[in-house]
Amino acid sequence: MAKEKNKLPKLPRKSKKQKERALEILNELYKYYPNPHCELNHRNPFELLIATILSAQCTDVRVNKTTPDLFETYPTPEMMKDAPLEELEELVRSTGFYRNKAKSLKETSRILVEEFDGEVPQNMKDLLKLRGAARKTANVVLGNAFGINVGVVVDTHVKRFSNRFGLTKEKKNTNKIEKDLMALFPRESWTDLSHLMIHHGRGPCKARISEAPDHPLCKNYGVNCKCQNMREE
Repeated sequence: MAKEKNKLPKLPRKSKKQKERALEILNELYKYYPNPHCELNHRNPFELLIATILSAQCTDVRVNKTTPDLFETYPTPEMMKDAPLEELEELVRSTGFYRNKAKSLKETSRILVEEFDGEVPQNMKDLLKLRGAARKTANVVLGNAFGINVGVVVDTHVKRFSNRFGLTKEKKNTNKIEKDLMALFPRESWTDLSHLMIHHGRGPCKARISEAPDHPLCKNYGVNCKCQNMREE
């Protein structure tokens, strides 16, 4: 049943040459960023789930400043589901969209308790039942809390990297970009892959760069990485 719930979508065909190039890029990313990891602080799957929901349209740095007080006050789904909504709103106010996020935390906690015995599900199908948990959130939790590679997290940095390095022709649709990446890279690398791309995107290959990049990765593989005065798509 668990395998069925984590069944992969149909992926586009990629040539041997495309896959070999992707593997070269992956190896180069590992060389420059040897310790890929999730930037959201967490001690267990529940904390990672909640932190990921809060990270929507918010920086990881801000979330990490917010969650200590939140988890000290409401450390379990049993406690969070019974939290007064106004208190949750105040605790997560600094992450933006705090009213909707507070509702998501409360409702998600209720579902965890009532449908999953207070445990975070380890499959995509059940995770998508939680309020505030779309596929991106589910990929974060499955990959980083449970070591289960079901997909690739596609955020702004991953989308930009994928386009600049010629890994996809899709400009906006994150589902199609994710499938392209899944088809190109080894499954065991999918969780690391997003972290690696994010590190590079936050570092030398930002959305806007005043000078053409001199990073070897961009020079050697960035077919669309003429970043001078580029704006994020």
